[in-house]
Amino acid sequence: MPGDLWLVLLGFGVGTLGTLIGAGGGFILVPALILIYPGDKPEIVTAVSLAVVFFNAFSGTIAYARMKRIDYKSGILFTIAGIPGALLGAHTISYIPRRSFEILFSVLMLAVAVYLMMRPGRDLVASEPPPPPPSPDPAARPPFLTRRLKLGMVLSLFVGYIANLLGIGGGIIHVPALIHLLKFPVHVATATSHFILAFLALAGTIEHAAHGDFAETASRTAFLALGAVVGAQVGARLSTRIRGPWIVRGLAVALGLAGIRILFMAAGRHP
Repeated sequence: MPGDLWLVLLGFGVGTLGTLIGAGGGFILVPALILIYPGDKPEIVTAVSLAVVFFNAFSGTIAYARMKRIDYKSGILFTIAGIPGALLGAHTISYIPRRSFEILFSVLMLAVAVYLMMRPGRDLVASEPPPPPPSPDPAARPPFLTRRLKLGMVLSLFVGYIANLLGIGGGIIHVPALIHLLKFPVHVATATSHFILAFLALAGTIEHAAHGDFAETASRTAFLALGAVVGAQVGARLSTRIRGPWIVRGLAVALGLAGIRILFMAAGRHP
């Protein structure tokens, strides 16, 4: 059916771009679902988006694992720290004014987008070779794989909270933070972010399923997820052909567009 084909194509685009920049794609999908299904409640939109982000991130993680780009040590620690944040986000969403939070978050995304556009990671990845497989010996691991793990865990707690609150996955915050705060090379940051997103999105998806939020959207979610799974494989392959700074620039553009879109959405809401 044409409608079903549109959902598959939308999922494919979300999966491709989301995997390419390690952001999960939820920041694209949430505004799209709001426009296509204006009558859906926020928790329904969030549930569908998180489910699609999970399948996208899971597919992308498999592709990146084959390329040996994932830093599993950091990824596991950041995931453990992020899951409580995801649960906390689900618990507090009913107490936070949605309009106020959307305005603050859109301003944050625009600020990060401007920063990344002005400094697209040339000092980190201008001539970046493919990262070597992580060494089983912690003493032999490259410095970028072992530094600032505590800061990364605190960051992941925050990312998990934001991700489950808005259904956006969280990679739009995680990737630039991994690159510029924790000094991960871009290709390692995108791959590791996808690994983390898979678990955080799964936690949110299970929680929404327990509340029956997929009762009327199961087929819609399945078509979107199908496209996202295929798109994630394409995005991972494209990441090997695009230089690191261009990935960062792509993320900056995506952040800016998402920030503007959410700001307009927030402005249209009743106080």
